[in-house]
Amino acid sequence: MIIIGEKINGAIPSIKDAILNKNEELIKERTILQDEAGAHFLDCAPSTSTDIEYDTMVWLIQLMQGVSEKPLCIDSPNASLLARILEEGWVNKPGMVNSVNEESNKCEIIFPLIAHTDWNVVALTCDADGIPMEASKKIDIAKRMIDKAVKYGVDLKNLHIDPCVMALAAMADSMNNFIECIEGIHEYAPEVKVTGAISNISFDMPARKYVNNTCIALAMKAGLDSAILDPTNVDMMSTIYACEALKGTDKNGRKYNRAYRQGKLGITPKK
Repeated sequence: MIIIGEKINGAIPSIKDAILNKNEELIKERTILQDEAGAHFLDCAPSTSTDIEYDTMVWLIQLMQGVSEKPLCIDSPNASLLARILEEGWVNKPGMVNSVNEESNKCEIIFPLIAHTDWNVVALTCDADGIPMEASKKIDIAKRMIDKAVKYGVDLKNLHIDPCVMALAAMADSMNNFIECIEGIHEYAPEVKVTGAISNISFDMPARKYVNNTCIALAMKAGLDSAILDPTNVDMMSTIYACEALKGTDKNGRKYNRAYRQGKLGITPKK
């Protein structure tokens, strides 16, 4: 499971305040915590007004790269801004671009820039009509983006399709919808990865951690490849380690046992 750490995002109140007050230490601390917790990519999402988004992203990138060597996930709904960050070379090593979709020409802007490189990209299943409710329509959008990725020379193993997980409180079959998307996308292009912002499913629900943990377990069983989540959340990461061991993707449970010995399962190891 590829983990995209979600904690450097201007939509989070503490990060919004850190951006406003130029609190460098908080940004560095959150970056280091996610790195040490096992994130494979670190989300860098200013989530600010458009007039300061570029400067804010450059500031965040520099702070994060100053304390971590983990690849960054540069995150914005503005494809032109993402392209500018790529073209100006602010990111030290290939990471992830989040995101493109089918609502305009975002794929056409980003795909040529990352073609034949090691950059990963997240593609959301929405178009000019917004996010469809039906899994079949999401899969159709995914197919169009996959075909465009092939056309432009993007390595499909670096393409992460996000079927836009719906809130259970608003859509009773949101989990089944998510699973149908995972399976349908893999059926069309097995090498493509499927991702998702797991905590979306528990929005407006009580005791959200139980919904989130069960969601990740069911999604992994269906073939989820990556996830945008909080890697410092011990319950969530413990569920992921256990699922990988049970599925056999963690051979002989080595990763699970190592996490236990390192105290990452929330249990003090026996001496």
